[in-house]
Amino acid sequence: MARQLGILAHAFGQKPLSQLALEVGKAGFGTVQLALSKALSDIDCSTGRLSPGLGHHVAEAFDRNGVRIAVLGCYIDPIHPDSDERRRNVRRFKEHLKYARDFGCSVVATETGHLSTYMKDFPTDYHKKAWGILRHTVYELSEEAEKWGVTVGIEPAVSLVAQTPEEMRRLLEEVPSTALGVVLDGCNLLEAGNVDRQDEIFRTAFELFGDRIVSFHAKDARIRHGGARGKAALGAGDVNVPLFLSLAQQYKPFADITLEGVEGEMIAQSLDYWQQLWEVRV
Repeated sequence: MARQLGILAHAFGQKPLSQLALEVGKAGFGTVQLALSKALSDIDCSTGRLSPGLGHHVAEAFDRNGVRIAVLGCYIDPIHPDSDERRRNVRRFKEHLKYARDFGCSVVATETGHLSTYMKDFPTDYHKKAWGILRHTVYELSEEAEKWGVTVGIEPAVSLVAQTPEEMRRLLEEVPSTALGVVLDGCNLLEAGNVDRQDEIFRTAFELFGDRIVSFHAKDARIRHGGARGKAALGAGDVNVPLFLSLAQQYKPFADITLEGVEGEMIAQSLDYWQQLWEVRV
């Protein structure tokens, strides 16, 4: 059962490819979400360096350890206020889209940029300004994804431009591309002010775009007391993980689920919790 769960590769640190792949496999995970530059210390994955051969090399190293690359993480800032920097971000993401299938996957994931990006210069309509740029960028990336037969996975979160299930649905409607999907992390939709409504928020998210979800993040955190959210092993925080995973199973029973927000001993603790919960549910 553990092999159904994946993990962010850089949860094990930035390491040489062969060592990282070995450690992920030995830990019992079947998939990874791989952010190349964050995870690999011995391969130059900067923009312009990717190729089919590099993709195959990386995929084969993980495959030898029983691990599949489920998602490429390329967490750019799609609304960066410097247009030149934004173009560099877009170029990097497009390169990931082009070679995603050589890494053995079909999803490249990112977020939507910080909500406060334009607050100083546009105090009364900063969200409108950011939304317009986000929509334009996501439209361009989705067009590129269509060329390569892959998917742009957008991850909404409370501090970002697409911060609620309703806004994620709006983005899907305003960028009507079949190459656009959702990476859903239930924890990222929560903050101290709404954590007591999390069951409603989770159900709303699945109702609004359950059919467009391409991957899940399984994450827990200590949220209820406000301030900086505290990391927690899966099942040890304030997130209703059983409900979230139950909805994931209902709407997308074979979708990849990636463990996030853990390090050190929390990795093994989270895996134990997952095994107990998943065995009960399946």
